Amino acid sequence: MSVRHKVGTIAGTMAVSLAFFSGTANAHTLSFNQKAAAYVENFIGKVPYTYGGSSPSSGFDCSGLTQYVYQHFGKSIPRTAEEQFLSFRRESQRAAWGGDLVFFHVDSDPNSYVYHVAIYEGDNHIVSAIDPSQGIGWQTIWSSDVTFGTVTH
Repeated sequence: MSVRHKVGTIAGTMAVSLAFFSGTANAHTLSFNQKAAAYVENFIGKVPYTYGGSSPSSGFDCSGLTQYVYQHFGKSIPRTAEEQFLSFRRESQRAAWGGDLVFFHVDSDPNSYVYHVAIYEGDNHIVSAIDPSQGIGWQTIWSSDVTFGTVTH
């Protein structure tokens, strides 16, 4: 049975569910996207937002969080949200998997400047470095001025 992390499937739930179905999958067979989407959830409510931050010990800003999570699983991506956007392949929300990135643009032009980036969790949800008062958190995508991007599929 092939399992892949698609829209609407939350990585953490998927990983826990898979653990109960012997022979279906284990931590070694989860895709990069599943691992990234599940791993980022470990920082929710535990790590502060820090402008320019790129580690769990000092805190993250948005692109520091995405870079750290991807690097944890061996994928090197640029440091800033705009640079990450320019290095990812664009895809529709329908084609996006949990673990892909969501890029927030300053306006409706999909080529406009990217001011924020987050890790997609599926079903219109993201994990993101929000702000100094909220830290790392789970959010619903609040804007239609977004682009989804992938480096894995």
